Amino acid sequence: MALMKSVKPVGIVGYGAYVPRYRLAATEVGELWTEGNAMTPVKQKAVPGLDEDVATMSLEAARNAMLRAGNVSPLRIGAVWVGSESHPYAVKPTSTIVAEALGATPHTQAADWQFACKAGTEALQAAIGFVGSGMTEYAMAIGMDAAQGRPGDALEYTAGAGGAAYLVGQASESFAEFEGSLSYVTDTPDFWRRQNERFPEHGGRFTGEPAYFHHITNAARELLEQAHLTPQDFTYAVFHQPNAKFPLKVGEDLGFKRSQIEPGMLVNEIGNTYAGSSMIGLTAVLDIAKPGDRILLVSFGSGAGSDAFSLRVLREHADNGAHTTQWYVKRAVQINYATYSRYKENYKLN
Repeated sequence: MALMKSVKPVGIVGYGAYVPRYRLAATEVGELWTEGNAMTPVKQKAVPGLDEDVATMSLEAARNAMLRAGNVSPLRIGAVWVGSESHPYAVKPTSTIVAEALGATPHTQAADWQFACKAGTEALQAAIGFVGSGMTEYAMAIGMDAAQGRPGDALEYTAGAGGAAYLVGQASESFAEFEGSLSYVTDTPDFWRRQNERFPEHGGRFTGEPAYFHHITNAARELLEQAHLTPQDFTYAVFHQPNAKFPLKVGEDLGFKRSQIEPGMLVNEIGNTYAGSSMIGLTAVLDIAKPGDRILLVSFGSGAGSDAFSLRVLREHADNGAHTTQWYVKRAVQINYATYSRYKENYKLN
């Protein structure tokens, strides 16, 4: 498969992250369900407040992206796309809510995307094509989740909340350019949620080698081969983060050093943010990246597939009042399992 490149060079004009302030320690989950005997795959996870969902969190991230973009009018955004597996409505788009609140309506394209944890990079891939073909001047791609796990299930330890938004525009006005991308997809049913089911199901150990590692490894290797690049050509590498071990292992298997991977590792502090995972990992890297740095981004979505991107930082950017990713990570407020249950409505109280 050939490397995918847009007709016109495009890049990131602005970006923004958002993470809710509340945190549930993994040990809180373990104490309730296993009397403290469970292995905890992350330190803690971010939990939305009672007034937060994918729409409100997407808007916060999008506003940060617009701040970094500077003087771009929302009316020039030709598409607002939100990728998530926890949209607040089954039938009613999240994207129209975000577009309206941003001031991008009525003359914009709006749609919700879904491909499990790579729904955000699906939207980003489309934004590159939309802008790169000349169909529109700017496109907003968002990956955001307020993921839930069944009480007591392994996912409950890691399913966090948060994500990121990217305003894609012409490379001439961007601070980071997309050099190319590549997708790798198979029908691998490692994770699913049927219609009307509240919580997802997963294939346990099947989600590792046949799903996560197979798809990320093949997508990354083929991108490197097609782009004539090696791990040594990259300053940073960002991978989907379902837990604290998988991203480090897949990166090292591909030939990346731990020091290249760690700057984008947020999963221990905020959990697996699903469609927001690799997207917000990239924002953490962009916060510290310098001109000339090259970044590899590889997502993973169950079902299953990966999108791999090569980006090159062109110039410094101004935050213009936008909060950094670490600002959100560090403003943690600890809650207990009872509060978490009320926030997430795991149990209905009479």
